[in-house]
Amino acid sequence: MTSSLAMPGIAVPRSALGSKGWTAVAAAVITVMVLVPMLNLQVPVDSALHLSDYAVALIGKIMCYAICALAMDLIWGYTGILSLGHGLFFALGGYGMGMYLMRQIGRDGSYHADLPDFMVFLDWKTVPWHWTFSESFIAQMILVVLVPGLLAFVFGFFAFRSRIKGVYFSIITQAMTFAAMLLFFRNETGFGGNNGFTDFKRILGIPIAQPSTRMVLFVLTGMTLIGFYLMARWLVNTKFGRVLQAIRDAENRVMFCGYNPLAYKLAIWTLSAVMCAIAGALYVPQVGIINPSEMSAASGIEIAIWAAVGGRASLIGPIIGAFFVNGAKSWFTQAFPEFWLYFLGALFILVTLYLPHGIVGGVKKLLNKNAEVKA
Repeated sequence: MTSSLAMPGIAVPRSALGSKGWTAVAAAVITVMVLVPMLNLQVPVDSALHLSDYAVALIGKIMCYAICALAMDLIWGYTGILSLGHGLFFALGGYGMGMYLMRQIGRDGSYHADLPDFMVFLDWKTVPWHWTFSESFIAQMILVVLVPGLLAFVFGFFAFRSRIKGVYFSIITQAMTFAAMLLFFRNETGFGGNNGFTDFKRILGIPIAQPSTRMVLFVLTGMTLIGFYLMARWLVNTKFGRVLQAIRDAENRVMFCGYNPLAYKLAIWTLSAVMCAIAGALYVPQVGIINPSEMSAASGIEIAIWAAVGGRASLIGPIIGAFFVNGAKSWFTQAFPEFWLYFLGALFILVTLYLPHGIVGGVKKLLNKNAEVKA
């Protein structure tokens, strides 16, 4: 079934996810948001139903990853632009939150100084200029959105205006991320070097380790995931979203019909970067650390793998992919740590060969076959 884009010769399929699908996603996330706090806080520790603090942090972390996978789906699945640099935007959002959390430590650090410990160790007397607003939660949250968004906008403007696409765009996004990682590794940049930020104490003056704080962060992450999912579902079914899908399938014909792809690509590219940055800001207080390794080449590739495994251009697929791959990673890295990377590579190859539309596409194909057999 297709939906007209109001341009001759182009018909773009609507989202593969129907009303039952999006309600199922929302219901599943809400169920997790309710059950996890209950099983962690209300069920006794010695009970088989008790959910450990580690499991809560793991699920919260994966929900942050699911937001990144959803952002990747918008730019890759619906617009046809494969980015290997979204790990940079995720890390920038994490560093923005981390800077605020480091200032919240106050004199509770190892050196009992007003400056973060790594600055005292490096014999700095004052915070750098880019830490000016780090004591303000509101200012830092604005920067969490503004800095990655501005970087994405400027980078995307020059890249898309130059008609860079395909593998060349993927390579330069990865190069940009690698350059940023090298920059953040340097101590003089004021981001903690290779150790990054850790040992957080408080957020908004509340102890970050207390159970109620962890649960608020967990629920907030789930609500953000649902909000972004509903926004994405609305967006892809608007005229804007149908133009994006037309650009993915036939960009030259879109230009011939009088549309300027630059504005559409730049808008969705910037939006996806901001989504990753917000995910990074939610990730840091739950995991308790942020360092330049989040900008590694593997991080950007993994985000693309989550979207591919779950199923691109389905919205629900990348969320499923993030949970499936990271759940498997958590188990494999404990049971067979030396084989994890082999498993990840094999999974990507198998999905590419036998499930080109991911888990969601495979399930839909199976259901359609069963329906045809019954008919």
